[in-house]
Amino acid sequence: MAQVLALIDYGAGNLHSVESALKAAGAPDVTVTADPSVVRAADRIVLPGVGNFAACAKALGSIPHLIDAMEERVQVGGAPFLGICVGMQLLATRGLEHGETPGLGWIAGQVELIERTDPEIKIPHMGWNDVALTPHARNHPAFEPGEAYFLHSYHFAAEDGHHVAAMTDHGGGLVAAVARDNILGVQFHPEKSQKYGLDFLARFLEWNP
Repeated sequence: MAQVLALIDYGAGNLHSVESALKAAGAPDVTVTADPSVVRAADRIVLPGVGNFAACAKALGSIPHLIDAMEERVQVGGAPFLGICVGMQLLATRGLEHGETPGLGWIAGQVELIERTDPEIKIPHMGWNDVALTPHARNHPAFEPGEAYFLHSYHFAAEDGHHVAAMTDHGGGLVAAVARDNILGVQFHPEKSQKYGLDFLARFLEWNP
């Protein structure tokens, strides 16, 4: 029986592109949904996100029982989870974009503005950049080093370095990916990262934590 992947639709993600990329990477059944009952039954869950942290957190929290269903399936049930861009940032304890806003709190840390350390550094961080694995992720089956497409002005500052799976450099180190148990998050856009992104999604689809 084919696994069902729930792609969370809360009005804040590039759903069509992510859905197409997941299918191109080999996902046989992608269900775009905001239905808590579907999320509770899903084999894998992907949370996309485009925009600012505060708006995305508000949109996700405005759908009755959706966060509860995600926590039940991921935190308790152990389903593999992937957060993309702001979907990764929402894993944090809090975000500081447009005021302080609580996140899901699944990976301790906060999302804060990228510090301009050099006048030549442009914010947002936009375009292709390296994805360099940390020692904690070098044996992780979902991650490989390479180049991916980024677009963000805020970054995930994790409290525990063991949860940082990959870094990129933009006037200093920025977290490119986080991982804890059955939870993954990537700051880059796999759906815009061509072969590297599709290969990453394929590994996520095969990953059994």
